[in-house]
Amino acid sequence: MTVEATTLSVHRCRFVDFTPSAVTALAFPPLPLPSVKGKKSIVTRQPLKFGILAVGRANGNIELCEWTGPAQDLQAPQAWVVSKTIPGPYSSKVDSLAFTLRNSDAPSDETPSLSNLRLFSAGGGAELAEWDLERACIRRTIPSQGGSIWCITPNPASTILALGCEDGAVRLFSLEHDTLTHLRRLDRVKSRILSIAWGPPVPKQATVKPAKGEDEEDSGDEDEDEDEDEWKDEWLVAGCSDSSLRKWDVASGRVTDRMGTDKTRGERTLVWAVGTLCDGTIVSGDSLGMVKFWDSRTCTQLHSFQAHGADVLSLTISPEGTAVYTSGVDQKVVQFSRIKTQQPSNSSTSNSLLSRSSTRWVQSVSRRLHSHDVRALAVWPPHTPLPTTHCRQFPLDVAPVLASGGLDMSVVVTPAALPSSTITKVVNPLSTSTVATFEDSYHRRLAYNSGSFHASALHVARQARLLLCQRDAGVSVWRISEKGIGRKSGMERSRDEEEEEGEEVPFPSVGGWEPVLDMDLSVHTNIVTSGISDDGTWVAVADWYESKLFRLQALDNGELKPKRVRDFTSILQAHLPEPVESTGASCLAFTPDGTKLVMACAMTAYLLVIDLSGDKPQVLRRFEQHRSMDFMPGQRVIRGRSKSVQVEDVEMANDSSGDSPRAKSTEAMNVDCSVDAAQQDSSDSDSDSSFHPPSPRKFTTPTITRLAISPDGQYLASTSSSSHTTRTHIFNLDSISHTCTLPSFSSPIHALAFTSSPTSPSSFSSLVLGLADNSIHVYDVETRVFPLWARDSTGQNVPKRVRALHDPILGVAFDFSSRGGTLTPVFWGATWLCRVHLAAGGVGVGRGGFEKKRRWGGKNLATRPAPKGVTGMNTLELGAEGFGRGEEERVRHQENFKLVTTYRPILFVDFMGEKELVVVERPLVDVLAKLPPAFFKPKYGAT
Repeated sequence: MTVEATTLSVHRCRFVDFTPSAVTALAFPPLPLPSVKGKKSIVTRQPLKFGILAVGRANGNIELCEWTGPAQDLQAPQAWVVSKTIPGPYSSKVDSLAFTLRNSDAPSDETPSLSNLRLFSAGGGAELAEWDLERACIRRTIPSQGGSIWCITPNPASTILALGCEDGAVRLFSLEHDTLTHLRRLDRVKSRILSIAWGPPVPKQATVKPAKGEDEEDSGDEDEDEDEDEWKDEWLVAGCSDSSLRKWDVASGRVTDRMGTDKTRGERTLVWAVGTLCDGTIVSGDSLGMVKFWDSRTCTQLHSFQAHGADVLSLTISPEGTAVYTSGVDQKVVQFSRIKTQQPSNSSTSNSLLSRSSTRWVQSVSRRLHSHDVRALAVWPPHTPLPTTHCRQFPLDVAPVLASGGLDMSVVVTPAALPSSTITKVVNPLSTSTVATFEDSYHRRLAYNSGSFHASALHVARQARLLLCQRDAGVSVWRISEKGIGRKSGMERSRDEEEEEGEEVPFPSVGGWEPVLDMDLSVHTNIVTSGISDDGTWVAVADWYESKLFRLQALDNGELKPKRVRDFTSILQAHLPEPVESTGASCLAFTPDGTKLVMACAMTAYLLVIDLSGDKPQVLRRFEQHRSMDFMPGQRVIRGRSKSVQVEDVEMANDSSGDSPRAKSTEAMNVDCSVDAAQQDSSDSDSDSSFHPPSPRKFTTPTITRLAISPDGQYLASTSSSSHTTRTHIFNLDSISHTCTLPSFSSPIHALAFTSSPTSPSSFSSLVLGLADNSIHVYDVETRVFPLWARDSTGQNVPKRVRALHDPILGVAFDFSSRGGTLTPVFWGATWLCRVHLAAGGVGVGRGGFEKKRRWGGKNLATRPAPKGVTGMNTLELGAEGFGRGEEERVRHQENFKLVTTYRPILFVDFMGEKELVVVERPLVDVLAKLPPAFFKPKYGAT
């Protein structure tokens, strides 16, 4: 099949005023404490599986990011991607985040799963919030009884949570047995508690065995208590607002020592950050930019560094405690390293307290990773301040990862291997460079996403030529004019810019845009999802607790007037089981004809199909497939579940080359997903709103993150994610029934779209899936197979260059109005566009369709420059040009995957009409221009 050239007209839209929220807190889950009964030193021989990264935003949202790489791989170019977004109450913020373990008896060398974690946050108020990580809502709140909460820190055993309060008291909350209760209050001081760190716990003293004749029952109770609590907290240290640090004894609750910091002009110094090491050394960072190291026994200063030009706001410690990282207002991230010094040879002073230590701390590296203030630092694997006899030792061949975030809205991840670890080859988990040390490695910026669950907050109405963008508490709609009918220009590049780059292109046609609607809504939480019908008649907006439906009416001046359907909430409540906690939605989608609305319920994972063709909305059916943990059509095994039942009935299409290694590996990867007629009828009846299971079922509440409806309105695809697995279900909207369940994949699904197949051009029954690891899959709904015609362009045949892109797939767009557009989707991420020809069967993809330099007869066949993307309201060429028949296969091999990196950062991509592509950008420069000026301290004699 010959790959034809594709020229697209591109609307390069930069008028969308979306502004992401600043990063205010970062948290990794802690590791379980080792048993004191085992060996003293915990050596982790195998690299730990990367844990969940929690990102707190200034708008109150919390993003849970999971690692994209498989458990057996040490590298993942996409690093962490957002798997779940917890919407915060509107007009709130997140200042502090902390993970704790629900079950502390887990193995100490394993990464805690999401189901074994508890998440706490504080937002500057007087209430502490615990979040339900499965339902993405607040589980419980409790008042601090001491005013505003400035910091929260759990102890290493995850049994006590310490709060630093406005009234100068450290309050301890008990977390045992999955509770949250007030435990005690330590002595109050006359200053605010700005930061807290727990000292290293000590093994609990073993209970003396009773002598003969003593009560054996009492002895058994004591042994039981010993098993329950093996570690004991002795002290904690807090940074205060009166130029000092204070050390508390946990048992008595008394302040035992006070450490004073420097002052300037009589003003009080604020100790914003504090941490403790395994040997008890205390590290602090204050508002003067000073980083100090203290001896916890004598509470005297060991080292002092003027490392920053302004406030030190965050501090974190390397996994083994041999490096400390600090950052703050001056945008620098500074590394402090512990180095060995020569031990004194005088034996008379070797045992004296005045003898020098064999190690000392030095300021080793300083890097500028952000453009504005840095508010949070975190490192994986996390540091646990255990006694030196029980310290963990991690593998030296895998570099730790340092995460940082601040006012420039993006999380930056950096390999943080120490120079001393270069004695062996160190793997860079981020694949940014071969070097993995903090000083020389390349960092990478995780692109900010506009919507929840790493989805886009923008939607397009093709027929009405409307573009909708959701905000925290409102939506805006713009109309994009056709080519040559523009009122406002702003989407095109000048001809001079094109000529400077040496591109010969026709003069661009002028496009235009105009705002037609701007709504501010009354919401409970930040808006989670929204949607607009293809004809521009309906707009749906939802937060986590309420969904709103509006009918749009066009006015004479071109603007739109919304009219809310007032009884929409009561209609939804009538079709949800009692008690109805929420009528919010996690996903919304309209059918192409605008007669149906599909709604994914936020806290219950129900799917509602709503008819909009009548006078008032009417719920046609409620599906429950995403809730049932036992719902497995064909008794298919789902990833993450028990493998007691293994039945394969999803097949690849029969092929004469079925004995090839590639065919075998592909067949082994696929699991059964087809059902016979009896099973399908049973599943259909089970999914009805009057569903009464014949036997008790286990239910879970995952979050449905993606919806896709076929262009003919026949099929619906939905995917959900939970702590157990990721599932994708297919429904038939004509018969309002469940069709099948897809196999689970190793990565979250970021892109869903239906298209036609070469064998059946009139039926849109092929589902295209784009995963977070940039792999692509195609599934035929009617035949229940992964078809052969797409095998050469999907799965393991996706080119290495695409799989190695640092930004994951965010969406896929099809041009259904043009010939051949149904088989050439445009996948897109935050910094790239990729045109893929799905039906490139028979082409040996090899390196994935990218050109490889080869010589034939002394001539280089790879000398033709690749066509460049033309920006603006111009043309974008994606495909091959005219070449001789002898080079046809090489050109087809090269152009099967066409990558364009001209546009960045991208918020949304979709087709508005035939060969008419809309690309919405939000350059980082425009976003940063709205922020206050960054800290700058001029130096004398420097310009």
